[in-house]
Amino acid sequence: MPETADRRIAIVGGGPAGMALALALRLHGLEAEIFEARDRSAVRKDARVLALSEGARQILGWLGAWPASSATAIRTIHVSQRHGFGRTLIRAEEQGVEALGWVVAASEVISALDAALSRTGIPYREQTKVGAGDTAGFALTAYAEGAVDPDAGERRDYGQHAVLCNVRTAEPHRNVAWERFTGEGPLALLPLGDSYSVVLTCQDEILDWVRGLDDEEFLVFLQRRFGNRHRFLATTPRVAYPLGLRYRPHPVGARQVWLGNAAQTLHPVAGQGFNLALRDIWELATSLSGADDPGAPERLAAYARGRMADRRGAIGFTDLLIHGFGNEFGPLRTLRGAGLLAMDILPPLRGFVARRMIFGARAWP
Repeated sequence: MPETADRRIAIVGGGPAGMALALALRLHGLEAEIFEARDRSAVRKDARVLALSEGARQILGWLGAWPASSATAIRTIHVSQRHGFGRTLIRAEEQGVEALGWVVAASEVISALDAALSRTGIPYREQTKVGAGDTAGFALTAYAEGAVDPDAGERRDYGQHAVLCNVRTAEPHRNVAWERFTGEGPLALLPLGDSYSVVLTCQDEILDWVRGLDDEEFLVFLQRRFGNRHRFLATTPRVAYPLGLRYRPHPVGARQVWLGNAAQTLHPVAGQGFNLALRDIWELATSLSGADDPGAPERLAAYARGRMADRRGAIGFTDLLIHGFGNEFGPLRTLRGAGLLAMDILPPLRGFVARRMIFGARAWP
């Protein structure tokens, strides 16, 4: 450990991942300081909607940062493919949990994390940009902001954007989430309040056309993509984000660790991104608990080994869904339908997939 360092950990990035890490470290007896380049109030202005697994809810609960009154439960997930047979229903009661997941505005989660930080008095250095060498006095530097460094990671562009909005439907959602696979990309409807949060994947070549649709035209387009299980009545303004896969094969270095979007950015299909980040954060804090030197190479190597299966599983799972369900080749569509049907009629298979989505590779009870 550097002569000037104590057991403190520097966290670069004061967004939700950095906040959660600071709280998790505090629970495990380690002190951290957060360095955020933006104004602290700007961090809370996040327009995203998060689909959090029950496992993620547990972690946020342990951190004292679960915004229960703002979250909508997912009690059933309906998975299907357009123009093909087979579908699967995954139900919370069958898996012995209150909910399979929860849908909540990112701003609500960030506000809850920020309030928990204020209660604990963890230092938060806003408007502080950290450069190379600025954290040399700390035992460990955790990077929890920005994107994966292109020089240190793998990348894959899907040629797609996610179009996000909220829609109102003729019938109530009844806490059912829909994952609908089409040849143009997946479409998710996530129950949020009395509406649905929509994550619509569209190819880059039609993005400008979709952006140019008025509300009525967009609802017709959405109805055509989704089918007739719901009738769409109204929509909020849309925003779009590019989609791709970015990840660091090795998320640790010399007294350094990368977490959240700095470690991996996934396609939103199956909602694995922030859920994986929270599992990484919790496991890092657990693995450093009681360490005299949190930045010791053997500690970081053990953490990386322990997270390998979950990271690879989540990355591979989302990538497989995009490529496996995005191909309209007839025999492959039939094979997908058979897989969905098998999962629907075989509870152990359905349970395995559900537990993997809820708790990650370890399938926590």
